[in-house]
Amino acid sequence: MYTLTVQPRFSETDALGHLNNTTLPVWFEQARTPIFKLFVPTLAINDWNLILAKTEIEFVREIFYGHDVKIKTYIEHLGNSSFVVYQEVWQQQQLAAKGRATMVHFDHDTKKSMSIPDAIRKVLSEHLVEKK
Repeated sequence: MYTLTVQPRFSETDALGHLNNTTLPVWFEQARTPIFKLFVPTLAINDWNLILAKTEIEFVREIFYGHDVKIKTYIEHLGNSSFVVYQEVWQQQQLAAKGRATMVHFDHDTKKSMSIPDAIRKVLSEHLVEKK
C-alpha cells in the first residue's frame, strides 16, 4: 500500500462547506505518482507509457477543510497490460471515499497496449489487495 497525506485547501471547498467532488480525481492522481514512477522513473512526459482507461469514485461521506486526509493506494487487479488501482480517502479515521482507476501500459507510437514488464509486475504485486 502506498499512502499520501493531503491537507485540504480552502479553495477546494464548495458552497455546502465540504470538499468539492472535483477535488478527489486530482488527489487520486497525485497519490498514484509512486506507481507512475515505476513505469517512468523520471516522470518525463516524452517517455510516458501509461494511459488512464477508466475511473470511478464513490463518495461515502463528506470531506471537510481543516483536517488532513490520508489516501491509501493499492493494486486491486493485475492483468497482462493493464491494472486496476484501488484507492481510499480517510479523514479523522473514517472512510470518506473510494475509487478505482484502470491503467494501461501503452505504446503511443503504435497505439497498442504493451505487457507490463516482469520487474514492474513484481513491485505492483506487492501492493495487491483483495477486492473491496
